[in-house]
Amino acid sequence: MLKRTYLPSDDRPIAVVIGSGFGGLAAAIRLSHKGYRVKVFERLDKPGGRAYVHERDGYTFDAGPTIITAPFLLEELWELCGEKLETDVDLRLMDPFYRIRFDDGSHFDYTGDLKRMRDEVAKFSPADLPGYDRFLAEAEKCYQLGFKELSNVAFDSLSDLFEAFPSMVKMKAWESIYTLVARHLKNDKLRQVMSFHPLLIGGNPFSVTAVYSLINSLERKHGVFSAMGGTGSLIKGLVRLLADVGVDVQCNQEVKRIEVRDGKAVGITLADGNFVPADIVVSNADAAWTYQKLIEPQHRKVWTDQKVARSKYSMSLFVWYFGTNQQYPDVPHHMILLGKRYRELLEDIFKRKVLAKDFSLYLHRPTATDPSLAPVGHDTFYVLSPVPNLDSGTNWQETAEPYRQAIAEYLDQSVLPGLEKHVTTSFCTTPQDFQDRLLSVKGAAFGFEPLLLQSAWFRPHNRSEDVKGLYMVGAGTHPGAGIPGVLSSAKALMSVVPHPINVAKGYAQ
Repeated sequence: MLKRTYLPSDDRPIAVVIGSGFGGLAAAIRLSHKGYRVKVFERLDKPGGRAYVHERDGYTFDAGPTIITAPFLLEELWELCGEKLETDVDLRLMDPFYRIRFDDGSHFDYTGDLKRMRDEVAKFSPADLPGYDRFLAEAEKCYQLGFKELSNVAFDSLSDLFEAFPSMVKMKAWESIYTLVARHLKNDKLRQVMSFHPLLIGGNPFSVTAVYSLINSLERKHGVFSAMGGTGSLIKGLVRLLADVGVDVQCNQEVKRIEVRDGKAVGITLADGNFVPADIVVSNADAAWTYQKLIEPQHRKVWTDQKVARSKYSMSLFVWYFGTNQQYPDVPHHMILLGKRYRELLEDIFKRKVLAKDFSLYLHRPTATDPSLAPVGHDTFYVLSPVPNLDSGTNWQETAEPYRQAIAEYLDQSVLPGLEKHVTTSFCTTPQDFQDRLLSVKGAAFGFEPLLLQSAWFRPHNRSEDVKGLYMVGAGTHPGAGIPGVLSSAKALMSVVPHPINVAKGYAQ
Protein backbone atom coordinates (compact mmCIF):
# COMPACT_ATOMS: atom_id res chain seq x y z
CA MET A 1 0.00 0.00 0.00
CA LEU A 2 2.87 2.37 0.73
CA LYS A 3 4.21 2.52 -2.83
CA ARG A 4 1.38 4.67 -4.17
CA THR A 5 3.11 6.30 -7.10
CA TYR A 6 1.93 7.57 -10.46
CA LEU A 7 5.34 7.49 -12.11
CA PRO A 8 7.55 4.60 -13.23
CA SER A 9 9.65 3.69 -10.19
CA ASP A 10 12.92 4.78 -11.83
CA ASP A 11 11.43 8.17 -12.67
CA ARG A 12 10.27 9.04 -9.17
CA PRO A 13 11.87 12.20 -7.77
CA ILE A 14 14.41 11.72 -5.00
CA ALA A 15 13.77 13.02 -1.49
CA VAL A 16 16.78 13.08 0.82
CA VAL A 17 15.97 13.09 4.54
CA ILE A 18 18.69 14.28 6.93
CA GLY A 19 18.32 12.57 10.30
CA SER A 20 16.36 9.57 11.55
CA GLY A 21 14.58 10.82 14.63
CA PHE A 22 10.83 10.34 14.94
CA GLY A 23 10.25 13.33 12.66
CA GLY A 24 12.65 12.14 9.97
CA LEU A 25 11.34 8.58 9.92
CA ALA A 26 7.71 9.74 9.87
CA ALA A 27 8.52 12.13 7.02
CA ALA A 28 10.29 9.35 5.11
CA ILE A 29 7.23 7.11 5.37
CA ARG A 30 4.88 9.87 4.25
CA LEU A 31 7.17 10.92 1.39
CA SER A 32 7.45 7.35 0.16
CA HIS A 33 3.67 7.03 0.33
CA LYS A 34 3.38 10.24 -1.68
CA GLY A 35 5.52 8.74 -4.43
CA TYR A 36 9.10 9.82 -3.79
CA ARG A 37 12.22 7.70 -3.80
CA VAL A 38 13.49 8.34 -0.30
CA LYS A 39 17.03 8.23 1.05
CA VAL A 40 17.65 8.71 4.78
CA PHE A 41 21.07 9.71 6.14
CA GLU A 42 21.90 9.44 9.85
CA ARG A 43 25.07 10.78 11.47
CA LEU A 44 25.03 8.36 14.42
CA ASP A 45 25.76 4.64 14.30
CA LYS A 46 22.08 3.66 14.48
CA PRO A 47 18.70 5.29 13.90
CA GLY A 48 16.72 7.31 16.40
CA GLY A 49 18.39 10.68 16.88
CA ARG A 50 17.29 11.83 20.33
CA ALA A 51 15.46 8.50 20.57
CA TYR A 52 18.78 6.64 20.47
CA VAL A 53 19.07 3.45 22.55
CA HIS A 54 22.06 2.65 24.78
CA GLU A 55 22.75 -0.97 25.71
CA ARG A 56 25.27 -1.52 28.49
CA ASP A 57 26.03 -4.40 30.84
CA GLY A 58 22.68 -6.06 30.20
CA TYR A 59 20.66 -2.85 30.69
CA THR A 60 18.70 -1.06 27.96
CA PHE A 61 18.36 2.72 28.20
CA ASP A 62 16.18 4.95 26.04
CA ALA A 63 18.32 8.03 25.55
CA GLY A 64 15.52 10.52 25.12
CA PRO A 65 11.74 10.47 24.73
CA THR A 66 10.01 8.04 27.07
CA ILE A 67 6.50 9.51 27.37
CA ILE A 68 4.31 8.30 24.51
CA THR A 69 1.06 10.18 23.94
CA ALA A 70 -1.35 10.47 21.00
CA PRO A 71 -0.64 6.91 19.78
CA PHE A 72 -3.05 7.47 16.87
CA LEU A 73 -0.31 9.54 15.21
CA LEU A 74 1.90 6.46 15.23
CA GLU A 75 -0.95 4.21 14.11
CA GLU A 76 -1.42 6.42 11.03
CA LEU A 77 2.12 5.63 9.86
CA TRP A 78 1.56 1.90 10.07
CA GLU A 79 -1.82 2.28 8.34
CA LEU A 80 -0.16 4.14 5.45
CA CYS A 81 1.85 0.96 4.97
CA GLY A 82 -1.22 -1.26 5.20
CA GLU A 83 -0.17 -2.60 8.60
CA LYS A 84 -1.03 -2.36 12.29
CA LEU A 85 1.11 -0.72 14.95
CA GLU A 86 0.75 -3.75 17.21
CA THR A 87 2.61 -5.82 14.61
CA ASP A 88 5.83 -4.18 15.83
CA VAL A 89 5.07 -2.49 19.12
CA ASP A 90 3.25 -3.41 22.33
CA LEU A 91 2.10 -0.19 23.99
CA ARG A 92 1.12 -0.31 27.67
CA LEU A 93 -1.10 2.30 29.29
CA MET A 94 0.56 3.92 32.30
CA ASP A 95 -1.24 4.01 35.65
CA PRO A 96 -0.57 6.52 37.00
CA PHE A 97 0.62 8.59 34.07
CA TYR A 98 3.03 10.27 36.48
CA ARG A 99 3.60 10.45 40.20
CA ILE A 100 4.48 14.01 41.15
CA ARG A 101 6.39 14.05 44.44
CA PHE A 102 6.91 17.21 46.43
CA ASP A 103 9.90 17.99 48.61
CA ASP A 104 7.89 17.32 51.79
CA GLY A 105 7.22 13.73 50.66
CA SER A 106 3.58 14.21 49.64
CA HIS A 107 2.63 13.17 46.13
CA PHE A 108 -0.03 13.58 43.45
CA ASP A 109 -0.85 10.61 41.21
CA TYR A 110 -1.70 12.07 37.80
CA THR A 111 -4.02 9.80 35.77
CA GLY A 112 -6.54 9.91 32.95
CA ASP A 113 -9.45 9.03 35.25
CA LEU A 114 -11.43 12.17 36.08
CA LYS A 115 -12.82 10.85 39.37
CA ARG A 116 -9.39 9.85 40.61
CA MET A 117 -7.97 13.19 39.51
CA ARG A 118 -10.68 15.04 41.41
CA ASP A 119 -9.90 12.92 44.46
CA GLU A 120 -6.22 13.86 44.15
CA VAL A 121 -7.12 17.54 43.84
CA ALA A 122 -9.36 17.29 46.91
CA LYS A 123 -6.52 15.64 48.84
CA PHE A 124 -4.58 18.89 48.56
CA SER A 125 -7.36 21.48 48.41
CA PRO A 126 -11.09 20.62 48.29
CA ALA A 127 -11.83 24.30 47.72
CA ASP A 128 -10.02 24.09 44.36
CA LEU A 129 -12.36 21.49 42.83
CA PRO A 130 -14.58 24.05 41.04
CA GLY A 131 -11.47 25.80 39.76
CA TYR A 132 -10.07 22.49 38.54
CA ASP A 133 -13.24 21.91 36.52
CA ARG A 134 -12.89 25.37 34.98
CA PHE A 135 -9.24 24.68 34.14
CA LEU A 136 -10.21 21.42 32.41
CA ALA A 137 -12.73 23.32 30.29
CA GLU A 138 -9.99 25.79 29.26
CA ALA A 139 -7.59 22.92 28.48
CA GLU A 140 -10.26 21.22 26.37
CA LYS A 141 -10.82 24.41 24.37
CA CYS A 142 -7.09 24.64 23.72
CA TYR A 143 -7.03 20.98 22.67
CA GLN A 144 -9.85 21.47 20.17
CA LEU A 145 -8.43 24.68 18.72
CA GLY A 146 -4.70 24.27 19.25
CA PHE A 147 -4.23 20.58 18.54
CA LYS A 148 -7.10 19.35 16.40
CA GLU A 149 -7.31 22.48 14.24
CA LEU A 150 -3.78 23.87 14.12
CA SER A 151 -1.19 21.16 14.82
CA ASN A 152 -1.15 19.93 11.21
CA VAL A 153 -1.23 23.40 9.63
CA ALA A 154 2.11 24.25 8.03
CA PHE A 155 1.86 28.03 8.74
CA ASP A 156 3.53 28.54 5.40
CA SER A 157 2.27 32.09 4.88
CA LEU A 158 1.03 35.08 6.83
CA SER A 159 -2.50 34.21 5.72
CA ASP A 160 -2.22 30.97 7.71
CA LEU A 161 -1.32 33.04 10.76
CA PHE A 162 -4.19 35.49 10.21
CA GLU A 163 -6.65 32.63 9.79
CA ALA A 164 -5.48 31.16 13.10
CA PHE A 165 -5.68 34.50 14.93
CA PRO A 166 -9.31 34.12 16.14
CA SER A 167 -8.45 30.73 17.63
CA MET A 168 -5.37 32.18 19.32
CA VAL A 169 -7.56 34.87 20.88
CA LYS A 170 -10.06 32.29 22.13
CA MET A 171 -7.20 30.36 23.73
CA LYS A 172 -5.74 33.52 25.33
CA ALA A 173 -2.45 32.55 23.71
CA TRP A 174 -0.74 35.65 25.10
CA GLU A 175 -1.06 34.27 28.64
CA SER A 176 1.41 31.83 30.13
CA ILE A 177 0.17 28.41 31.13
CA TYR A 178 1.03 29.20 34.74
CA THR A 179 -1.12 32.35 34.61
CA LEU A 180 -4.00 30.27 33.25
CA VAL A 181 -3.62 27.65 35.97
CA ALA A 182 -3.22 30.22 38.75
CA ARG A 183 -6.44 31.96 37.70
CA HIS A 184 -8.38 28.80 38.53
CA LEU A 185 -6.36 27.09 41.28
CA LYS A 186 -5.16 28.65 44.52
CA ASN A 187 -3.16 25.80 46.07
CA ASP A 188 0.52 26.17 45.21
CA LYS A 189 1.15 22.45 44.78
CA LEU A 190 -1.84 22.06 42.46
CA ARG A 191 -0.58 24.99 40.41
CA GLN A 192 2.69 23.14 39.94
CA VAL A 193 0.96 19.86 39.04
CA MET A 194 -1.19 21.48 36.36
CA SER A 195 1.55 23.65 34.87
CA PHE A 196 4.67 21.44 34.71
CA HIS A 197 3.91 19.83 31.31
CA PRO A 198 5.78 22.42 29.17
CA LEU A 199 9.00 21.33 30.87
CA LEU A 200 8.63 18.02 29.01
CA ILE A 201 9.04 19.91 25.71
CA GLY A 202 11.62 22.44 26.83
CA GLY A 203 9.37 25.30 27.89
CA ASN A 204 9.13 27.47 30.99
CA PRO A 205 5.59 27.29 32.46
CA PHE A 206 5.90 30.97 33.38
CA SER A 207 6.50 32.09 29.79
CA VAL A 208 5.15 29.34 27.51
CA THR A 209 1.79 30.16 25.96
CA ALA A 210 -1.37 28.87 27.66
CA VAL A 211 -2.09 26.94 24.46
CA TYR A 212 0.09 24.16 25.90
CA SER A 213 -2.61 23.42 28.47
CA LEU A 214 -3.94 21.27 25.62
CA ILE A 215 -1.51 18.56 26.80
CA ASN A 216 -3.77 17.97 29.80
CA SER A 217 -6.70 17.13 27.51
CA LEU A 218 -4.54 15.24 25.02
CA GLU A 219 -3.28 12.90 27.73
CA ARG A 220 -6.68 12.44 29.35
CA LYS A 221 -8.35 11.59 26.03
CA HIS A 222 -5.65 9.40 24.51
CA GLY A 223 -3.57 8.17 27.44
CA VAL A 224 0.12 8.05 28.32
CA PHE A 225 1.89 4.89 27.18
CA SER A 226 5.17 3.06 27.36
CA ALA A 227 6.47 0.72 24.68
CA MET A 228 7.56 -2.75 25.71
CA GLY A 229 11.22 -3.02 24.81
CA GLY A 230 11.51 0.75 25.30
CA THR A 231 10.80 3.68 23.01
CA GLY A 232 13.49 2.26 20.75
CA SER A 233 11.04 -0.45 19.69
CA LEU A 234 9.04 2.26 17.92
CA ILE A 235 12.16 3.36 16.06
CA LYS A 236 12.86 -0.25 15.06
CA GLY A 237 9.30 -0.60 13.82
CA LEU A 238 9.48 2.56 11.71
CA VAL A 239 12.82 1.48 10.23
CA ARG A 240 11.31 -1.91 9.41
CA LEU A 241 8.36 -0.26 7.62
CA LEU A 242 10.78 1.73 5.49
CA ALA A 243 13.00 -1.27 4.75
CA ASP A 244 9.97 -3.19 3.49
CA VAL A 245 9.50 -0.58 0.75
CA GLY A 246 13.17 -0.36 -0.11
CA VAL A 247 14.14 2.66 1.99
CA ASP A 248 17.30 2.11 4.00
CA VAL A 249 18.47 4.34 6.82
CA GLN A 250 22.14 4.91 6.05
CA CYS A 251 23.95 5.34 9.38
CA ASN A 252 27.41 6.76 10.07
CA GLN A 253 26.74 9.25 7.26
CA GLU A 254 27.25 12.83 8.35
CA VAL A 255 25.86 15.55 6.11
CA LYS A 256 28.30 18.45 5.81
CA ARG A 257 26.38 20.72 3.47
CA ILE A 258 23.07 21.16 1.69
CA GLU A 259 23.99 22.13 -1.86
CA VAL A 260 22.09 25.09 -3.31
CA ARG A 261 22.10 26.21 -6.94
CA ASP A 262 20.09 29.16 -8.22
CA GLY A 263 18.26 29.32 -4.90
CA LYS A 264 17.21 25.65 -4.93
CA ALA A 265 18.41 22.66 -2.91
CA VAL A 266 19.89 20.13 -5.32
CA GLY A 267 21.33 17.58 -2.91
CA ILE A 268 23.72 17.06 -0.03
CA THR A 269 27.45 16.59 0.41
CA LEU A 270 28.51 13.98 2.95
CA ALA A 271 31.51 14.14 5.26
CA ASP A 272 33.42 11.79 2.95
CA GLY A 273 32.97 14.27 0.09
CA ASN A 274 30.36 12.30 -1.82
CA PHE A 275 27.54 14.30 -3.38
CA VAL A 276 24.01 12.86 -3.21
CA PRO A 277 21.65 14.53 -5.69
CA ALA A 278 18.06 15.19 -4.67
CA ASP A 279 14.93 16.81 -6.00
CA ILE A 280 13.95 17.86 -2.49
CA VAL A 281 15.82 17.84 0.82
CA VAL A 282 14.09 17.40 4.19
CA SER A 283 16.07 18.21 7.32
CA ASN A 284 15.25 16.49 10.60
CA ALA A 285 18.42 17.94 12.08
CA ASP A 286 18.21 20.76 14.62
CA ALA A 287 16.61 23.61 12.66
CA ALA A 288 19.02 26.28 13.88
CA TRP A 289 21.97 23.99 13.14
CA THR A 290 20.59 23.26 9.67
CA TYR A 291 20.51 26.91 8.73
CA GLN A 292 23.69 27.92 10.54
CA LYS A 293 25.94 25.01 9.59
CA LEU A 294 24.52 23.24 6.52
CA ILE A 295 23.53 26.16 4.29
CA GLU A 296 26.04 28.77 3.20
CA PRO A 297 25.22 32.34 4.34
CA GLN A 298 24.69 33.75 0.85
CA HIS A 299 21.65 31.49 0.43
CA ARG A 300 19.94 32.73 3.61
CA LYS A 301 17.98 35.98 3.63
CA VAL A 302 15.57 35.09 6.47
CA TRP A 303 17.46 32.68 8.72
CA THR A 304 20.69 34.64 8.74
CA ASP A 305 23.45 33.98 11.25
CA GLN A 306 22.25 37.05 13.12
CA LYS A 307 18.67 35.78 13.39
CA VAL A 308 19.81 32.34 14.50
CA ALA A 309 22.03 33.96 17.13
CA ARG A 310 19.36 36.26 18.55
CA SER A 311 16.67 33.55 18.74
CA LYS A 312 15.83 32.22 22.18
CA TYR A 313 16.70 28.63 22.90
CA SER A 314 15.21 26.04 25.22
CA MET A 315 16.76 24.76 28.39
CA SER A 316 19.12 21.83 28.21
CA LEU A 317 19.22 18.63 30.23
CA PHE A 318 21.58 16.73 32.45
CA VAL A 319 20.70 13.03 32.20
CA TRP A 320 22.16 10.31 34.39
CA TYR A 321 21.58 6.75 33.16
CA PHE A 322 22.15 3.99 35.70
CA GLY A 323 21.36 0.39 36.49
CA THR A 324 20.97 -1.06 39.97
CA ASN A 325 21.45 -4.59 41.30
CA GLN A 326 18.30 -4.32 43.33
CA GLN A 327 14.75 -3.29 42.49
CA TYR A 328 12.76 -0.34 43.83
CA PRO A 329 9.15 -1.52 43.47
CA ASP A 330 7.69 1.58 45.15
CA VAL A 331 8.93 3.79 42.31
CA PRO A 332 6.46 4.03 39.38
CA HIS A 333 7.43 4.14 35.72
CA HIS A 334 7.30 7.97 35.53
CA MET A 335 8.01 10.16 38.55
CA ILE A 336 8.44 13.93 38.78
CA LEU A 337 10.34 15.10 41.87
CA LEU A 338 9.72 18.79 42.47
CA GLY A 339 12.17 20.63 44.69
CA LYS A 340 11.51 23.35 47.25
CA ARG A 341 11.75 26.09 44.63
CA TYR A 342 9.54 26.15 41.54
CA ARG A 343 9.40 29.65 40.03
CA GLU A 344 12.84 30.60 41.35
CA LEU A 345 14.52 27.48 39.95
CA LEU A 346 12.92 28.03 36.56
CA GLU A 347 14.14 31.62 36.56
CA ASP A 348 17.65 30.32 37.27
CA ILE A 349 17.39 27.96 34.30
CA PHE A 350 15.64 30.12 31.71
CA LYS A 351 16.37 33.74 32.63
CA ARG A 352 19.49 33.96 34.75
CA LYS A 353 21.01 30.90 33.05
CA VAL A 354 22.87 29.76 36.13
CA LEU A 355 23.29 26.19 37.32
CA ALA A 356 21.52 26.05 40.67
CA LYS A 357 22.57 23.82 43.55
CA ASP A 358 19.03 22.46 43.88
CA PHE A 359 16.96 20.80 41.18
CA SER A 360 13.67 19.28 40.12
CA LEU A 361 13.91 15.88 38.47
CA TYR A 362 12.16 13.44 36.16
CA LEU A 363 12.90 9.85 37.20
CA HIS A 364 12.29 7.11 34.65
CA ARG A 365 12.06 3.49 35.80
CA PRO A 366 11.03 1.49 32.70
CA THR A 367 11.56 -1.85 34.45
CA ALA A 368 8.40 -1.03 36.42
CA THR A 369 6.62 -2.02 33.20
CA ASP A 370 9.16 -4.12 31.29
CA PRO A 371 11.60 -6.13 33.47
CA SER A 372 13.42 -7.35 30.33
CA LEU A 373 15.22 -3.98 30.14
CA ALA A 374 17.55 -5.05 32.98
CA PRO A 375 19.10 -8.29 34.24
CA VAL A 376 16.81 -10.39 36.44
CA GLY A 377 16.26 -8.72 39.80
CA HIS A 378 17.78 -5.42 38.64
CA ASP A 379 16.33 -2.04 37.64
CA THR A 380 17.05 0.35 34.77
CA PHE A 381 16.77 4.09 35.43
CA TYR A 382 17.44 7.46 34.03
CA VAL A 383 17.05 10.70 35.91
CA LEU A 384 16.78 13.98 34.07
CA SER A 385 17.47 17.43 35.49
CA PRO A 386 16.49 20.57 33.56
CA VAL A 387 19.53 22.85 33.40
CA PRO A 388 20.50 26.00 31.48
CA ASN A 389 21.77 25.64 27.94
CA LEU A 390 25.40 26.42 27.15
CA ASP A 391 24.81 30.15 27.48
CA SER A 392 25.38 29.49 31.19
CA GLY A 393 29.10 29.05 30.55
CA THR A 394 29.17 25.93 32.73
CA ASN A 395 32.23 23.72 32.21
CA TRP A 396 30.47 20.37 32.12
CA GLN A 397 33.69 18.40 31.93
CA GLU A 398 34.41 19.60 35.46
CA THR A 399 30.83 19.88 36.71
CA ALA A 400 29.21 16.65 35.53
CA GLU A 401 30.45 14.29 38.25
CA PRO A 402 29.81 16.58 41.25
CA TYR A 403 26.35 17.33 39.83
CA ARG A 404 25.63 13.62 39.37
CA GLN A 405 26.73 12.95 42.94
CA ALA A 406 24.39 15.64 44.24
CA ILE A 407 21.48 14.07 42.35
CA ALA A 408 22.41 10.61 43.64
CA GLU A 409 22.46 11.90 47.21
CA TYR A 410 19.05 13.53 46.76
CA LEU A 411 17.57 10.32 45.34
CA ASP A 412 19.15 8.29 48.13
CA GLN A 413 17.47 10.49 50.72
CA SER A 414 14.10 10.56 48.97
CA VAL A 415 13.00 7.59 46.85
CA LEU A 416 16.03 5.33 46.19
CA PRO A 417 17.59 4.48 49.58
CA GLY A 418 21.13 3.11 49.46
CA LEU A 419 21.38 4.04 45.79
CA GLU A 420 25.11 4.50 45.21
CA LYS A 421 26.08 1.12 46.65
CA HIS A 422 23.62 -0.61 44.29
CA VAL A 423 24.64 1.15 41.04
CA THR A 424 26.28 -1.31 38.66
CA THR A 425 26.49 0.76 35.47
CA SER A 426 26.42 4.52 35.03
CA PHE A 427 26.94 7.24 32.40
CA CYS A 428 25.71 10.77 31.75
CA THR A 429 24.65 13.15 29.00
CA THR A 430 25.31 16.87 29.48
CA PRO A 431 24.40 20.04 27.56
CA GLN A 432 27.83 19.81 25.93
CA ASP A 433 26.83 16.40 24.55
CA PHE A 434 23.62 17.86 23.14
CA GLN A 435 25.77 20.27 21.15
CA ASP A 436 28.66 17.98 20.23
CA ARG A 437 26.83 14.70 19.66
CA LEU A 438 23.30 15.76 18.70
CA LEU A 439 24.34 19.01 16.98
CA SER A 440 21.93 21.24 18.90
CA VAL A 441 22.81 24.92 18.89
CA LYS A 442 23.83 26.01 22.41
CA GLY A 443 23.19 22.47 23.61
CA ALA A 444 19.48 23.30 23.79
CA ALA A 445 17.74 19.96 24.26
CA PHE A 446 14.54 21.06 22.50
CA GLY A 447 15.79 23.63 19.99
CA PHE A 448 13.97 26.96 19.95
CA GLU A 449 12.20 27.86 23.18
CA PRO A 450 8.41 27.47 22.63
CA LEU A 451 7.50 31.11 23.25
CA LEU A 452 4.46 32.67 21.56
CA LEU A 453 6.64 34.70 19.17
CA GLN A 454 8.63 31.57 18.34
CA SER A 455 5.56 29.44 17.62
CA ALA A 456 3.56 28.60 14.49
CA TRP A 457 4.45 31.06 11.67
CA PHE A 458 7.30 32.49 13.78
CA ARG A 459 9.17 29.16 13.90
CA PRO A 460 11.25 27.90 10.97
CA HIS A 461 8.66 26.93 8.38
CA ASN A 462 8.10 23.39 7.17
CA ARG A 463 8.87 24.79 3.71
CA SER A 464 12.07 26.80 3.95
CA GLU A 465 11.69 30.54 3.62
CA ASP A 466 15.21 30.74 2.17
CA VAL A 467 15.81 27.80 -0.15
CA LYS A 468 13.43 26.26 -2.67
CA GLY A 469 13.16 22.50 -2.40
CA LEU A 470 14.28 22.51 1.25
CA TYR A 471 11.89 21.41 3.97
CA MET A 472 12.00 21.07 7.76
CA VAL A 473 10.58 18.44 10.07
CA GLY A 474 10.98 17.78 13.77
CA ALA A 475 11.12 19.74 17.01
CA GLY A 476 12.53 22.91 15.44
CA THR A 477 9.56 23.57 13.19
CA HIS A 478 5.78 23.74 13.78
CA PRO A 479 4.25 22.55 16.07
CA GLY A 480 7.32 21.78 18.20
CA ALA A 481 8.96 19.20 20.44
CA GLY A 482 7.65 15.97 21.92
CA ILE A 483 6.61 12.84 20.05
CA PRO A 484 3.14 14.22 19.11
CA GLY A 485 4.75 17.47 17.99
CA VAL A 486 7.36 15.97 15.69
CA LEU A 487 4.90 13.44 14.23
CA SER A 488 2.47 16.28 13.56
CA SER A 489 5.26 18.23 11.86
CA ALA A 490 5.62 15.35 9.39
CA LYS A 491 1.89 15.62 8.62
CA ALA A 492 2.12 19.38 8.20
CA LEU A 493 5.08 18.84 5.87
CA MET A 494 2.91 16.91 3.43
CA SER A 495 0.70 19.94 2.83
CA VAL A 496 3.63 21.91 1.38
CA VAL A 497 5.74 19.22 -0.31
CA PRO A 498 4.83 19.13 -4.01
CA HIS A 499 3.41 16.05 -5.64
CA PRO A 500 6.15 14.00 -7.35
CA ILE A 501 4.54 14.50 -10.75
CA ASN A 502 4.87 18.27 -10.37
CA VAL A 503 8.51 17.88 -9.35
CA ALA A 504 9.16 15.63 -12.35
CA LYS A 505 7.67 18.31 -14.61
CA GLY A 506 9.91 20.95 -13.06
CA TYR A 507 7.16 22.99 -11.43
CA ALA A 508 8.22 25.50 -8.77
CA GLN A 509 8.50 24.23 -5.22
